Amino acid sequence: MTARPRAFRARIPGSESLTNRALLLSAAGEGATSELSYPLVSEDTIAFAEALTRLGARVQRPAGSALWRVTGGRPRGAARVWCADAGTAARFLPFFAATGTGDFTFEGSAQLTARPVAPLAEALRRLGARVSTAEGGRLPLRVRSAGLDGGDLDIDGSLSSQFLSGLLMAAPLLRGPLTVRVREVVSRPYADMTLALMRHFGAEVAEPSPGEFAVRPTGYRAAGLRVEPDASTASYFFAAAAVVGGSVTVGGLSRDSLQGDVRFVDVLARAGARVEYGATGITVSGNGPLRGGFTVDMGEISDTFMTLAAIAPLADAPVTVTGIGHARLKESDRIEAVSRNLRACGVRAETGADWITVHPGPVTPASIACHRDHRIAMAFAVLNLRTGNLTLDDPACVAKTFPGFHEELHRFSPRHPLPVPVRG
Repeated sequence: MTARPRAFRARIPGSESLTNRALLLSAAGEGATSELSYPLVSEDTIAFAEALTRLGARVQRPAGSALWRVTGGRPRGAARVWCADAGTAARFLPFFAATGTGDFTFEGSAQLTARPVAPLAEALRRLGARVSTAEGGRLPLRVRSAGLDGGDLDIDGSLSSQFLSGLLMAAPLLRGPLTVRVREVVSRPYADMTLALMRHFGAEVAEPSPGEFAVRPTGYRAAGLRVEPDASTASYFFAAAAVVGGSVTVGGLSRDSLQGDVRFVDVLARAGARVEYGATGITVSGNGPLRGGFTVDMGEISDTFMTLAAIAPLADAPVTVTGIGHARLKESDRIEAVSRNLRACGVRAETGADWITVHPGPVTPASIACHRDHRIAMAFAVLNLRTGNLTLDDPACVAKTFPGFHEELHRFSPRHPLPVPVRG
């Protein structure tokens, strides 16, 4: 077997969160063309780009090119918009569509339809749109609008930061100023990312007090953006170094990244890994056995809690993750999915409404139920680098955000199997 290189530079694709926000903000600059360098090319971002074209924008994404060009256009007319599995499409695009004039229906996969959109629908109604949803406040969602008014709005941000981000990104396109007051913002770094990108594309947005956002109706201008590597995806390779040994470097990430999930490396440091912040990237190195015996609130970086939970059986003491109740409303009930898979591996795991505790112990052979959730598949693939006795029931689900994940993990460690054939 070929030896794993001691120092590995991971090839991590662009951030999904940055790519889809930048696509929307580029499309919002009517008549202007923006250029996005190194966007993520995945099922979710392609679905988002195609949805924008249904709403009137022009997205040029030549095959094999690292540069996408987006020409903006306000939504007009009538359209049925397919969101596939992309939560950002279902949460961001209805707000954008409502700033135009027309009749727009948003649909998605069964997995996406199971996720609630009721807070989004209520916010749109209060801004002047006519909105209907399926029973239980779910997709399909129909928006009939002739533009939105400004005003004052109070919303509940405890379910998903995506509702807040979608509303804020639409705000500069309203007829008047908008003030939004939010109760309990989960995943605050994602809201901060939204604000930073809005300003990059010319919006005027302020936060006069914590949880209060004031946005002026300035519209957007064209801008260029180089998309950072996806910090959530990088977590799997950083964790791989921590559990297998050697070092992994991801270029293009830093302490000042727009993505809050870079803070996952600080969690790995608590577990004993060595972390170095360089001028051009972040490096994580294995530093002996994983340390447990701590509790960590990962509410603001919840997309990475599964990475920690999956490798926690290898630690020398229990690990507890708190603050992750909203992860139950993602592609799967992620707390339940992780705990069930760990138990299937013979690992003791306890859960509550917003927490999970994983105890150390031997990992027995098991088939991991991915629930069509890319992050479940990736997280347990890292555990398998040490155990070598796990299989994924749906390895191809990683295509949602990183179609080349298995090949890159195999490049780091040839022990990781390449799933052949892979379902597209």
